[in-house]
Amino acid sequence: MQFMYLPTLRALFALDARNAAAAIHALQTASRYDLALGRVGFIGRFGGLYPIYVRGLAYLAARQPAEAAAEFQRIVDHRSIVLVDPMDAMARLQLARALALSGDTVKAKSAYIDLLTLWKNADPDIPVLKEARAEFARLP
Repeated sequence: MQFMYLPTLRALFALDARNAAAAIHALQTASRYDLALGRVGFIGRFGGLYPIYVRGLAYLAARQPAEAAAEFQRIVDHRSIVLVDPMDAMARLQLARALALSGDTVKAKSAYIDLLTLWKNADPDIPVLKEARAEFARLP
C-alpha cells in the first residue's frame, strides 16, 4: 500500500492538478516495485501495473512521449501480470498515442492495429474505441 498504491494516488492527484513533474516524482518510490508480484504462483490481481501506467500518463503530460512509450511498452511486455485487467488494452492505446506524439508513425500505426484487433468484437459505440479509431484514421 505504502510503496505502490499511495504513490500512484498521489501521482493521480498531481496529474489532476496539471503537475506532471510532481506526478513523476511521486512515483519514484513505486519504481522499485513495478514488476513485483509479492508471492510465487498463479495470481490474478488488479492494479499490479498501475504505477507504470500512471507514470506513462505523467510522461505524456510532461511532453516526454519517448519515456511514456517505454512505460506503456513495459505493460504490454508483461501482460501476463495484468491478465484480464483492462490495463493491457489501455496501455496499448496510450502506447499508440505516445508513439504518434514522438513522431514514429510506423510504430504508432502498428500499436493502433494491435489495439483495434484486440477490440475487434467490442461494442463499436464505446467512446474510447471511437477515439482510438479516429486517432488511427488521422495518422499519415
